[in-house]
Amino acid sequence: MTDQAALASPRAHWKRRSRAVAIPPEHAARQSAITQLAYLLLGRDAAMAFLNTQHAGLGGRPLDLATASDTGRNAVEAELGRLVYACPGTAS
Repeated sequence: MTDQAALASPRAHWKRRSRAVAIPPEHAARQSAITQLAYLLLGRDAAMAFLNTQHAGLGGRPLDLATASDTGRNAVEAELGRLVYACPGTAS
């Protein structure tokens, strides 16, 4: 078998597939909910910056904390509320 024939075969295709494990459905649901809330309250760019930057008050990256547990999600939601209340002009 030639190298090109091996690359075109279905067997070679399946070998290249990622072996990464998807996150559990409950984690995905929390991640989606907190991302949507942050986008609604802060706007796209500010939400991305907030969710992906270490937050000293929360003790970690808000997206990681909200994804990991309901307690983390609640803490991130509360911080989003504080941010919007402190700067009401950021809410759309």
